[in-house]
Amino acid sequence: MLAPCSDEFLNGLRAVLPPATFRAPEARYAEEPRGFWTGEIGAVLAPANTAEVAVIIKAAAQARVPVIPYGGGTGLVGGQLSDALPAPVILSLERMNAIRRVDPVGNILEAEAGAILANVQAAAEEAGRLFPLSLASEGSAVLGGLLGTNAGGVNVLRYGNTRNLVLGIEAVLPDGSIYNGLKSLRKDNTGYDLRHLLIGAEGTLGVITAAVLALHPRPAAQGTAVMAVASPRAALDLLAMAQERLGSGISAFELIHRSGSDFLAQTGFSLRLPFDETPEWCVLIELGLPEGLDPEGALEELFAEGFEAELVYDGAVAQSLAQRQAFWEVRETIPEANKRVGAVSSHDISLPLTQVPEFINRAGQALGEIADFRINCFGHLGDGNLHYNLFPAEGRQREDYAAQKGAAVRVVYDLVEELGGSFSAEHGVGRLKVEDLERYGDPAKLAVMRAIKGALDPQGIMNPGAVLRMPEE
Repeated sequence: MLAPCSDEFLNGLRAVLPPATFRAPEARYAEEPRGFWTGEIGAVLAPANTAEVAVIIKAAAQARVPVIPYGGGTGLVGGQLSDALPAPVILSLERMNAIRRVDPVGNILEAEAGAILANVQAAAEEAGRLFPLSLASEGSAVLGGLLGTNAGGVNVLRYGNTRNLVLGIEAVLPDGSIYNGLKSLRKDNTGYDLRHLLIGAEGTLGVITAAVLALHPRPAAQGTAVMAVASPRAALDLLAMAQERLGSGISAFELIHRSGSDFLAQTGFSLRLPFDETPEWCVLIELGLPEGLDPEGALEELFAEGFEAELVYDGAVAQSLAQRQAFWEVRETIPEANKRVGAVSSHDISLPLTQVPEFINRAGQALGEIADFRINCFGHLGDGNLHYNLFPAEGRQREDYAAQKGAAVRVVYDLVEELGGSFSAEHGVGRLKVEDLERYGDPAKLAVMRAIKGALDPQGIMNPGAVLRMPEE
């Protein structure tokens, strides 16, 4: 049975850890970005290095005190807090934020888990390299949380998820032992790959404390365009056309619905895309090409071919860095506008590319039979990841839909399952989606996951209740 974080437990740690490790239990450690719920705090511990993390975890295992790893607090599925644990330790990695080394010849960067993503990106850029993981919260999201959830972002189409950008990790396991896996090898077939076991485990199998990241050459020339498309099907056909002509030169291909622009205007943002009339659907395309190639010209040719094929009917190619940034600012501010409007429910889903148009059509029809939702569908079309969010009709509040929310979620996830997709694309499972994993997860996979959890964390102290339901005592 798990035990609360007691004075006796903390006094034992105070005898071996510096005073700076012990932090005030500020509200931010018990909140999640959308304000859906708050968590319990027994103590907040902020170690300065991996050895101190190991001391904390070893003591917690011996006393059966639950530990919740805390990164930037930007997670959207409740993995960083719990209201069902007895006074847990919040293990904050904010002091472990060093960029340990950058090697532009080997194309690697080693950073600690508390390093903010924007700082990792800047260190890579200073060395003339690119760390391509990019998402709206990169100014506050930290490496440990991104690894723990296997975060996605806008560049997955070209560079893959977070796990594709990691060569090695350092971690503290649930018994307090340290896994020293900070190798920079591209090939290492020496047994089970613990790196990929811990990445995406959301802190339930240990605490990632540092990582060796793979860097990439910076594209010599970049180009950005927005194009109004006739439909999601037209957007998909335009993506296929672009890939045939530009191949891996496409870094991002984002689908945006008109609701995104409507919500920006409704919530006080002056941001807008360069259309005389906001289109029902549009795409945001980013290219990164080698020296000597013209991304603006390539985008203009793509628009011309798409127009001839009746896939696109309006658009603009950015003519400066400021215009490129303005296009992206619209896309990256849509989540904040969503937050201000207040969603009834939000869904981070993925689908086989060919099923995306069918899902959008069928889901909208089925949800219309339940309630008068406004739907904001946007996301990373290039890799099949949609953020499919339901909002109250104008003049109504999300509380008005309490009776319909459960049925709406089932409609979305049942259809995703029918079409061969996933109810969690890039945000993880956390505590929010534990029941969904039980409902839609493969039984054999769940059995293996529970066996791994039981073998590595027999005391059940690591982020209990996240990803997998806590077993009955």
